[in-house]
Amino acid sequence: MKTFQEVRYAIQFSNFTNDQLNALSEAIRYARSELVKDVKRGLCIGDNVNFISSRSGKNVTGHVTKIAVKYVTVRTIEGLWKVPANMLSVLETA
Repeated sequence: MKTFQEVRYAIQFSNFTNDQLNALSEAIRYARSELVKDVKRGLCIGDNVNFISSRSGKNVTGHVTKIAVKYVTVRTIEGLWKVPANMLSVLETA
């Protein structure tokens, strides 16, 4: 299997056709959607989660209050956040 850097280099400096690039783009979208599904399957309401705020760049911790189709609602000290599932990581409880 090729490394990420090798794949990136091949995409940037090869002579792909538009159809080939569209197929790559579709494959990436599919892989991303499967990743989100896997993360959502691993979440339960009440789980403690962590994510990095796109607004402030700070680490935010809270607990899951709702799992919707596109976003997961997380209650934090600052209030409720609607966060894409792929931005969340579940914190282990001791």
